[in-house]
Amino acid sequence: MTSSDTGSTSPSLPGSPDCDVLIVGGGPAGLSLSIALSEAGFTSIVVEQQAAATLANPPVDGREIALTHPSVEWLRRLGSWSELAAHEIGRIREAHVHDGPVNGIAGMRLDAVGSGEEHLGWIVPNDALRRSAYAVAARCRNVQILDGARVLGVRSSKDCATIDYQCSDQAVASLRAALVVAADSRFSATRRQLGVGARMTDFGRTVIVCRMQHEAPHHDIAHECFGYERTLAILPLPNDPQTGAHLCSAVVTADSAEAHKLMSLSPEAFTAQVQSQFDGRLGKMQLMGERHAYPLVAVYAERFAGRRFALVGDAAVGMHPVTAHGYNLGLASVRGLTEALQQARKLGTDLGDGAHLRQFADRHHRHAWPIYQGTNSVVRLFTHAGPLPRLLRQCVLKGADILPPVKAAIVQQLTGRGLFAMGGGASLASGSRAHRHFTQR
Repeated sequence: MTSSDTGSTSPSLPGSPDCDVLIVGGGPAGLSLSIALSEAGFTSIVVEQQAAATLANPPVDGREIALTHPSVEWLRRLGSWSELAAHEIGRIREAHVHDGPVNGIAGMRLDAVGSGEEHLGWIVPNDALRRSAYAVAARCRNVQILDGARVLGVRSSKDCATIDYQCSDQAVASLRAALVVAADSRFSATRRQLGVGARMTDFGRTVIVCRMQHEAPHHDIAHECFGYERTLAILPLPNDPQTGAHLCSAVVTADSAEAHKLMSLSPEAFTAQVQSQFDGRLGKMQLMGERHAYPLVAVYAERFAGRRFALVGDAAVGMHPVTAHGYNLGLASVRGLTEALQQARKLGTDLGDGAHLRQFADRHHRHAWPIYQGTNSVVRLFTHAGPLPRLLRQCVLKGADILPPVKAAIVQQLTGRGLFAMGGGASLASGSRAHRHFTQR
């Protein structure tokens, strides 16, 4: 168990609570929340099943995370951005969207010109984000990390939130706090134990991610290629720090049967498939490391908060990766909940039972719902092989490419400066009451 100094806990709980906030899940969202809460003067305990050694040095999982500018600003504020190595930080200067074969001109080209930013966004390996978040949280004031702990049950009552857990062969123990936060993935067991359902969309498809070395430079351009049988994304990565070789991340999305066949191919045969679908634009390619496969399931929790609990990260909203908003939404939920708890303390109210949780839930719903629905609509439109969807796709791409206001709106959303960006919209104090099923019980 990694521990640090502790501050005062919520005076509203009877007996002696263990901290202000219990966080289930030691991924980037849960750890980032613990850091943000510590900076705000709250105490927290992060309960995580993985061992500390794994948290400190997580295995490579093949996923590269696109980050908006507000997300990077938030990571800098938390201190985890400075923990990243220079070769782990890449930039996306442009994004080209292709409908069907990529041997012609891209259907839509997006860049940051006129947005106020020098480039569209950033790209960082998922394992690096996990490692950097743990590095800061492990030495953070007011944070305790209970590693190797299996959560057996989570309960919320009028007076407190309780977690029952077990470490190895030790006896079952309990922790109590004013608030418990679920941050344990889109298939969150904590969410289920709290009685919160979720809308799940199983796309029946699998995404394969891997790194590739290639001959020609990518010029920091990301490509999204919507083929009629499979989708291919090519994401620009920094050059290999040792050899200087050009690197990219290849993201192949196919139905589960096709994905199984692709995973069964030899490295050379798989590389040939990717190189062919991308029309050889980067010259000769070579697979670097392993391929990783993940089923595509989008998740949207029915509520983001309730009496004594809140949801952040993928436990609240698990996105399809096509629009690259998942991690950014997770950081937005961390920021929103932290601000809500600061407001509760300012007003002298209970952290786990108040209007501040309703306001957090309402605000995050207004932020996440349009992005979630829009992303799912894009997936359905661009993966349907019928003639009408093909025609509609071409109209959408050409229309967006020749209409400056439409393109500007898309760019603003990609950079994180748009209407539904982190921190956008109304203040916490003026939260809408329009969606009661996403708020407190």
